[in-house]
Amino acid sequence: MLDRLRWFREKGWVAIDAPAYSEVWQKFGGSVATHPQVVERLAALAGIPVRYLGWPENGELQAAIPVWGRYLALSKDVLKQQLKRGLFDLGNAEIILPIAEAAQIPLRHKARYISALHVQQISTLREQPEGLALAREPEQYSKKFRYNQRREQRLLEEAGGLIRPMLELTAAEQAAIYADLFQRRWGFPATGEAHLAEVFGLMREFMTGSVVYLADQPVAIQILYRVESPRWVSVEYINGGVDPQQRDFSPGSVLSFVNTQNAWAEARALGKVLRYSFGRADREYKDRWCNRAAAYQV
Repeated sequence: MLDRLRWFREKGWVAIDAPAYSEVWQKFGGSVATHPQVVERLAALAGIPVRYLGWPENGELQAAIPVWGRYLALSKDVLKQQLKRGLFDLGNAEIILPIAEAAQIPLRHKARYISALHVQQISTLREQPEGLALAREPEQYSKKFRYNQRREQRLLEEAGGLIRPMLELTAAEQAAIYADLFQRRWGFPATGEAHLAEVFGLMREFMTGSVVYLADQPVAIQILYRVESPRWVSVEYINGGVDPQQRDFSPGSVLSFVNTQNAWAEARALGKVLRYSFGRADREYKDRWCNRAAAYQV
């Protein structure tokens, strides 16, 4: 019975290896959660082997997917089943799979938060109730909003605030700061707290963004991962932490402004679209920064 279910699920797909998957991803693009090295490293951390499948047409692969059984790889459901829930945190990441622009495929492996980019490419999608929050272009903010953000940044810097690149810190320093500020902001530990330094070390080449300091103490941090595709740049804002005692200087808001503005500038300099996801569109503050976008599931 299990073999018959797998045969149906994988009908039309063929087994490929990791280098072939990487080649398809580099050709057609994807997102943080489907990047070959992200999949490989986090799956190895979890100790769960990845199976790669390709969709061939006329002798060439038109799509590829990494899978854990009947789920796409890195699935929270599989981690939970394997008693490894919270081992690492990718939030509710936008799923962009490497698929040729004109391809049309069926996807029968379970997945959520699949990008609206795939509506015309994947025949088995259905819209899910929860959408994604994607950062607006800078010009979509009102002049008043932009003025207020710059004013908050100026006031913070005049009070001795400093904005430092995330990569000036080691993985251990990033982990310690994030764990502390997350706990202060939310009152409970960050997902995967015990493994943060290891995860941040594995993800270091994908980390971007900055950290806000005030009086030489970190007061706001955001965990951002960035990957680049042929036609777009994908940034995932996983989560963040802020010192609530410094609310008068709005360090979290300043950091969101700096990080999003820098990401747009970088993407435009490359001549590429930016897909900067704040994850699930579930909080009021995200509406200040983002447009709501449909997301899909299988």
